[in-house]
Amino acid sequence: MAGKRIVISANAAWNIVNFRSGLVRGLQAAGHDVVAIAPPDGSVESVRALGIPYHPIEMDKKGLSPAADLALLMRYRRLLASIGADVFLGYTIKPNIYGSLAAQSLGIRVVNNVSGLGTAFIRGGWLQRLASILYKMALRRSSTIFFQNRDDRDLFLSKGLLRAEQARILPGSGIDLARFTPPPPQATPASEPFRFLLVGRVIRDKGVLEYVDAARRLRASCPTVRFQLLGPLDAENRTAIPAAEVEKWVGAGIVDYLGEAEDVRPFLGAADCVVLPSYREGLPRTLLEAAAMGRPLVATDVAGCRDVVREGINGFLCAPYDAVSLAGAMERMLGLSGAERARLGAASRAMVEAEYAEQRVVDSYLEAIEFG
Repeated sequence: MAGKRIVISANAAWNIVNFRSGLVRGLQAAGHDVVAIAPPDGSVESVRALGIPYHPIEMDKKGLSPAADLALLMRYRRLLASIGADVFLGYTIKPNIYGSLAAQSLGIRVVNNVSGLGTAFIRGGWLQRLASILYKMALRRSSTIFFQNRDDRDLFLSKGLLRAEQARILPGSGIDLARFTPPPPQATPASEPFRFLLVGRVIRDKGVLEYVDAARRLRASCPTVRFQLLGPLDAENRTAIPAAEVEKWVGAGIVDYLGEAEDVRPFLGAADCVVLPSYREGLPRTLLEAAAMGRPLVATDVAGCRDVVREGINGFLCAPYDAVSLAGAMERMLGLSGAERARLGAASRAMVEAEYAEQRVVDSYLEAIEFG
């Protein structure tokens, strides 16, 4: 395969580092030049550390101004023309829409990844209708459109947003099985509290409010259990939870807010169960990373989450938007013996090894880049 110049673009430099580093390395190993386009944030130097050029782009990630979005389209077009891109890989909604339209206008092959449908599709109404129109325009000439679960693919097909031959299912962004490994087994002191952990942006769509409500309900009967929350306060998201609200929860002793971390492995390894009560996901990396580290899981029975959490095999599912159902699933986890939880955790690791290894993702992209 002759080497190509491949542009990878998402709505944050952090997204590229956190979710696409393995893909970047795989593309480089195959002889391709990779270039990143994303709005700047604290991860810019980490992008450059991957050995790829980085180009900043101004992007109002939650704005709905037609003038601003037209300006974004033109910025993409100028950048892609100056880079001399052969292939455009798009992630998240605005790069997938405006980056794709710009690339197609220049005759650049486009490969999209619809890694999750986000607030626009969760909330429905006029915002979903607008997103659907824009997606249909942007995806019509894409050579390949990757989805991370069948529910999202089938929704796009049912709305006529793409052709069946364009769509493929991808096993998430892939997990580096050598990097995410179960911690060595060790006896847990009786005095050590049980730890639930939610890893994700502190936004309503991740089910953070339900998690806090469930923690509040369980506190009375399980006063020593710890309910931890790890992730950034995402002020740019429409469903962001204010920092002041999080401080109130911490002050009331309901949850422990751990801030955000470049490396989540120590936190996952220390957790007894990882929880994600999300309203909808593409394929939740936080659950896959936890599964790779041999953790038992609790999540909502929604698109994406149910692809990773298999009821009674590696964890428990609960109803979305339902703190009582979530508290019940967490209580079931607390009621298991250590050996039973270890069995669930072992099943989590085996599932990731069989279905979600990073190389499978890299191979799928190499095929899409070469053959469309």
